Amino acid sequence: MHKNIRFLEKWSSVQIITVGFLFIILLGAAILSLPISSRSGQWTNLVDSLFTATSAVCVTGLVVLDTATHWSLFGKVVIISLIQIGGLGFMTIATMISLIRGKKINLKERLLIQESLNQIDLSGIVSLTRKIILMVFIIESVGGILLSISFIPKFGLIGGLAYGFFHSISAFCNAGFDLMGSISGEFSSLTSFYDNSFIMITVSLLIILGGLGYPVILDVLKNKRFSKLNVHSKLVITSTVLLLLVGFVFIFGLEYNNPDTLGNMDMKGKVLSSIFQTSTLRTAGFNSIDLALTKEPTILLMIILMLIGASPASTGGGIKTTTVAVLFLTVKDFLCGKDEIHIFERSISFDSIKKAIVIFFIAIFIFIVGTLVLSITNPQFSLIECVFEVMSAYATVGLSIGGSPNLNTIGKFIIMILMFLGRVGSLTIFTAILSINIAKKDKNIRRPKGKIIIG
Repeated sequence: MHKNIRFLEKWSSVQIITVGFLFIILLGAAILSLPISSRSGQWTNLVDSLFTATSAVCVTGLVVLDTATHWSLFGKVVIISLIQIGGLGFMTIATMISLIRGKKINLKERLLIQESLNQIDLSGIVSLTRKIILMVFIIESVGGILLSISFIPKFGLIGGLAYGFFHSISAFCNAGFDLMGSISGEFSSLTSFYDNSFIMITVSLLIILGGLGYPVILDVLKNKRFSKLNVHSKLVITSTVLLLLVGFVFIFGLEYNNPDTLGNMDMKGKVLSSIFQTSTLRTAGFNSIDLALTKEPTILLMIILMLIGASPASTGGGIKTTTVAVLFLTVKDFLCGKDEIHIFERSISFDSIKKAIVIFFIAIFIFIVGTLVLSITNPQFSLIECVFEVMSAYATVGLSIGGSPNLNTIGKFIIMILMFLGRVGSLTIFTAILSINIAKKDKNIRRPKGKIIIG
């Protein structure tokens, strides 16, 4: 036992987080494969169970088995539990358990929480965790109650509450799992509620709140006025609003006359579906229209928005709004001949710019390789279907136009790997792997500068 503890102490924070997520996925897959987890009382294929557990823990929403019709009540409870763990982060859950037990959080655990929540400052990290747990509980509870108001008349008191809280947790955690398969057909998501203002707006707000990031929500609650917010919160809110507006305008305009999507809806349905679909591209995975029937320009827009994703320290994926914002500002200020990159009267550090560039290029590399491998191993998918599926998995979005159930076994493993990379963070995983072999002394070596012609 003591040997195992000493062995773990030698691991870096990113290595423990990576292995921790993997352990939870494997445990979830083992439980979901049991007969008690399926509605039929039969064993579930281990690959499909692993796919479902990966999608739940990585809060993605891609499924190969319809959640409502395949899984039993026990299985659904397991899935929503995995979603909650994945949304909060297993270190946050572990901290909550330790606090309940009255256990002190040591320095190693604080460093793990800091890495898990993507925080810069270590001070006050336990207090921040307490606030996050309370905030998540309040938001999901309010969302659950609001959704239950619409679901209780349809499913009864117990059923309505179950549906309300399941979809509230799934929406806030940006997971995209739904229970509508037994109501409106398998893999139908929320398409039957496209004109229900209450459900569409409530789910959209939960998705947006989950995608803003815990530090931003707490900063807004503390300072209330935009001018008093820190520069990170200002950048996140500004970029999020801009992306939501751009997404809404393009989806509404491009699909307005498409008879297969918005064309046959009244104005209320068109507006609600455009708002909802733009919000869900923040990496949530719900849909109110059949995405396979959207126009190709709309699909291209959705791929771009999925790549950007949500914001840091949130329940969403993607390369993050701040990464894209920093890259955009870097290009703009470079073209303007400015020596410093700045926003909201604050300069952006070179380390932040360098990290944004690394994250962007790793994402593009994984996206290209993933698309290539998936298109080779799953020839039944068109190229654009492969591109969409890969981006949806890597950005932990959960939307599909080719149909995840149509993937072969190799394709399912490819998507699982992409979901894992997207949730844990490709930069985190590569750092965890490379840190095993890179000697620390190499970091102190300074070499002569070489001149390279660029452009």
